[in-house]
Amino acid sequence: MDLPVMPPVKPMLAKSVKTIPPGMQYEAKWDGFRAIVHRDGDELVIGSRTGKPLTRYFPELVADLLDALPDRCVVDGEIVIAHEGRLDFDRLTERIHPADSRVRMLAEQTPASFVAFDLLAIGDEALLDAPLSLRRTTLAAALAEAEPPVHLAPATTDAALAQEWFERYEGAGLDGIIAKPLDLPYRPDARLMFKIKHERTADAVVAGYRLHKSGPVVGSLLLGLYDDSGALQHVGVCAAFSMKRREELIGELEPLRMDPPDGHPWAAWAQESAHESARLPGAQSRWSGKKDLSWVALRPERVIEVAYDHMEGDRFRHTAQFRRWRPDRDPGDCTYAQLEEPVGYDLSEVLSPPGE
Repeated sequence: MDLPVMPPVKPMLAKSVKTIPPGMQYEAKWDGFRAIVHRDGDELVIGSRTGKPLTRYFPELVADLLDALPDRCVVDGEIVIAHEGRLDFDRLTERIHPADSRVRMLAEQTPASFVAFDLLAIGDEALLDAPLSLRRTTLAAALAEAEPPVHLAPATTDAALAQEWFERYEGAGLDGIIAKPLDLPYRPDARLMFKIKHERTADAVVAGYRLHKSGPVVGSLLLGLYDDSGALQHVGVCAAFSMKRREELIGELEPLRMDPPDGHPWAAWAQESAHESARLPGAQSRWSGKKDLSWVALRPERVIEVAYDHMEGDRFRHTAQFRRWRPDRDPGDCTYAQLEEPVGYDLSEVLSPPGE
């Protein structure tokens, strides 16, 4: 492979802002695996956000990308998997598996798509210093004949339309809007774009905590919500406390500590079979590796208000953010029923070119 921009390349990143800024190019924020594709003739490498290759995990995309992309190019985009008309991140993570046979089986059962949104090089020309407006025009021309599962990401300079996308596209599993200055060059690993994500709040039960990697202080609080059957399901964690606050929480939560955790709703967490019928903390996965997933059980008596962006199935997609303790709330009222659900929106409509 001999391209003007060689792998590995770390993608350009975005920083969070509260509102959609004016005067930019706007795109949907895809909930998938960020990927930079290098193609030189018959050679093709799919690189991850960290620069590690993803090619072996998405074998079905290789032929499609060879068909759709220019003969020599470097394209930035997102690998996604759709299920029942919306993005499904859980099915995407299943692909990162050591067994090639399983990867190929999943490639047939739940094939992935690639959504292209930036162009780093084409032919012998590097475009890292070119403005976004030129890169976008060149990318659109290069992918004019592309067919699913390779897509050109919809983009607009109309802030009102971007706001409409922000409100509607969540129903298809997308989690916000990316805003890019039109004169922006491509700068790997730099946070020069802007992301606007959804934020909602929910009351959750604090049912345990994990220790911080630095020592005997709270690392994260384990959150639960009651389902329709009355079972407390683990839905995520709340973290990002100051070190002083982590130390204080150890003392504050000590009266609730259950040691041993007999009678705790998640007492069976260490049994692998228990995770098949309930959402419990501590399940090993291909992402956790050898990470210590042990936790301290607490009587589920305290309620916390957290902010979250969106749900992935029956859990918070990302780490929830602390807002306040709610001593006025009954833990039994912390149910899934309080969560706001976005109106459904078919992913195929998001990916359809304007006018179709």
